[in-house]
Amino acid sequence: MLCFAGFWSQPSLFGAQFPQVINQSTIFAPMQAILSEQELVRRDKLKELLELEIDPYPAPLYEVTHTAKHIKENYSEENKDAFKEISLAGRIMSVRDMGKANFAVLQDSTGRIQAYIKRDEICPGEDKTMYDLVWKKLLDIGDIIGIKGFGFITKTGETSIHVTSFSLLTKSLHPMPVTKEKDGEVFDAVTDLEFKYRQRYADLIVNPSVRDTFTKITKMKNAIRNFLNERGGLEVDTPVLQGIPGGALAKPFITHHNALDMPLYLRIANELYLKRLIVGGFEWVYEFSRNFRNEGMDRTHNPEFTILEFYVAYKDYLWMMETTEQMLEQTAIATNGTSLTLVGDMEIDFKAPYKRISIYDAIKEHTGIDISGMDEHQLRNACRQLNLQVDSTMGKGKLIDEIFGGKCEKHYVQPTFIIDYPVDMSPLTKKHRSKDGLVERFELIINGKEIANAYSELNDPIEQRGRFEEQVRLQERGDEEAMFIDYDFLRALEYGMPPTAGIGIGIERLAMLLTGQVSIQDVLFFPQLKAEK
Repeated sequence: MLCFAGFWSQPSLFGAQFPQVINQSTIFAPMQAILSEQELVRRDKLKELLELEIDPYPAPLYEVTHTAKHIKENYSEENKDAFKEISLAGRIMSVRDMGKANFAVLQDSTGRIQAYIKRDEICPGEDKTMYDLVWKKLLDIGDIIGIKGFGFITKTGETSIHVTSFSLLTKSLHPMPVTKEKDGEVFDAVTDLEFKYRQRYADLIVNPSVRDTFTKITKMKNAIRNFLNERGGLEVDTPVLQGIPGGALAKPFITHHNALDMPLYLRIANELYLKRLIVGGFEWVYEFSRNFRNEGMDRTHNPEFTILEFYVAYKDYLWMMETTEQMLEQTAIATNGTSLTLVGDMEIDFKAPYKRISIYDAIKEHTGIDISGMDEHQLRNACRQLNLQVDSTMGKGKLIDEIFGGKCEKHYVQPTFIIDYPVDMSPLTKKHRSKDGLVERFELIINGKEIANAYSELNDPIEQRGRFEEQVRLQERGDEEAMFIDYDFLRALEYGMPPTAGIGIGIERLAMLLTGQVSIQDVLFFPQLKAEK
């Protein structure tokens, strides 16, 4: 009798009842010319499995009772009775052939564990067909199997599973990059960026540290949600397709809605919709907003990204600074167990409070130039003096932003609030209560990059209309990032929006800091890439 226990206990997989989900004639043709030798060999093995009436992709239900991490952390000789009946599923990562026995390393979502497979125990009696044929010949590294057995500790002290039966759950047709692991550390991990970002699924398989990064990002987001929910925040959803791409200075992606026969834009921000909800009577709303900006790509920019925005009625930007530093300190601790994080060789501390400095003072400190009273012509000359590239489409706001971004931003490594911006840079922000020409705005800079942008929101509909009209004049000069006039938003403001504080926080940039990554591509599962050749 054939003895591959995981299959032979399921007679419905054989004979007339065998599910014909794979057409064997399609295994090779017409792909042979583009398949590697290893891929062709694996398809040969797939064909043999089918001829043995072994389903290489059986029904998905497989009962798992234990995980690799739980077994390795909890098994001992004293409590071995709790591990007498183990059922575990995972991917074969390596095999050591010992003749009549094999040691294999299996990987599940929690980690890796060693499995011991002995031929005489898998196939008692004379018939060794399924061990010699299936286990030793037809299975490959990368195949997903289910095993049943019991826990034990090898002579070398490694917690392992003694396998009594196994089942093929998924046949892998594509070979994986080979890595080595010793004492929990992975050697020869794949570092080719083209591979990592284009084939993230394979990167996650062979590089456990990548999975750890994305697990931390989930912890980070959950910590933020907990902080906001505990204080009365309401999570909401607002439109991704917008008739007016408002709420930020950015170039949008444009599309077309056929049924309505009208152009639509992928949102560059959700700000104006969240403010509409404040008008409607909600006092604290937030959204993790997937945004799209048709701009350049580099280590901190991807055309598709996530911004957390939240708006709170009857608060101002001073309250928002205190709330932001409290939230980020708690988030860092929830993510890493400490307020400290290491990015490269730089240690960053998220512990509140954070330094505050006005943008004019920051520019004067790092360039020696006082721009506080300059007009557009003088600002353009100052940019040229500082060897910054400028053009005629840039108004005062962009020129000041160019100076700060080019000469100052990189100096702020520890969390720093840059405050009190000129009105020309902030078309949605309330004028400063005591400083002429300025608005109540701050940007949070960490490790030389903007992480958050916030302000006391402009709620005067007459002044807001004037600010929008100034943006239209910038559009006419060729500024593709200038704002559109959102007339519906102006109408909402005319109903009356209470004094409000709002903020936008770049989730991927924050994730880079809390996971120690230097590129935004390393905190996105699937970053945008050029078309594959």
